[in-house]
Amino acid sequence: MKNTTVIKKQDLNKKWYLVDAKGVRLGRLATYCASILIGKNKTTKTTNMVGGDALVIINAKEVDVYKEKLKKKKYYTHSTYRGGFKEVPLEEMLDKFPERVIEKAISGMLPKTKLRDEFLNNLYVYADDKHKHDSQKPVKLEIKTK
Repeated sequence: MKNTTVIKKQDLNKKWYLVDAKGVRLGRLATYCASILIGKNKTTKTTNMVGGDALVIINAKEVDVYKEKLKKKKYYTHSTYRGGFKEVPLEEMLDKFPERVIEKAISGMLPKTKLRDEFLNNLYVYADDKHKHDSQKPVKLEIKTK
């Protein structure tokens, strides 16, 4: 009979990856990054703890989005005060806060559990190609575009 191996926190090896978002469609980038954060690419994937890797995304302002979606898609917030409802189109959001667009897209593709915030703690998004994670020696990943 085979025994089931239970993965412990000290058994997990966290790797660092670097992804360039330049010219990559937003949805394709988000699904790829979400699967890395969850740890689906590892044999030690567990659903009860964070076993994924850390991810650094650069060039967030140059992510590719359909032209129609730039005007149609809106992000909504509410300040909890009367009349505090705001909607911002994707085009404006990409100009002001390109990091938030990618973070929200990836967050929407992560499981809606208590671990979602812990997964997002392993995500680092930067608008340009400069980042402060050189000491971790991230491995560059290529996302296939058509």
